[in-house]
Amino acid sequence: MECKRAITKTDIEFCKEAILEFRPNLNPETVVEQVFLMISSQEFELAFLPNADNTKAGAFMTYRFLNLLRTGPMIYVDDLFTFSECRSQGYAGTLLDYVAKRATDEGIKSVHLDSGYTLHPAHRLYLNKGYYLACHHFAKAIN
Repeated sequence: MECKRAITKTDIEFCKEAILEFRPNLNPETVVEQVFLMISSQEFELAFLPNADNTKAGAFMTYRFLNLLRTGPMIYVDDLFTFSECRSQGYAGTLLDYVAKRATDEGIKSVHLDSGYTLHPAHRLYLNKGYYLACHHFAKAIN
């Protein structure tokens, strides 16, 4: 299984169904343009793995390069999603290995991600890949 990095709108279109499945709040009419703009104007990347018949992304990951006082240069994983029919086949693990290699190649010492409390199978994967529980993440909605 080889990860691909989305560069073109065609690449993003290949991932669109997976992106919308994971992020249903996004507008299907504008999501490709939105992601393309993020890739071209921010330090934002989209990596994906095709499904078994190569008709769409079976899994995808979005991540960005950040430099924070707390961590120094780091990669932050925004999204990691695998379609149910592709789960338990190594897709998510392959994407996590890919982003770890990107960090190594760039001389970055840490990769961070947030995960929902109830996503225990994902937590098992993260722990098995060497991630640890570093903090509680708090958020406040501003109306």
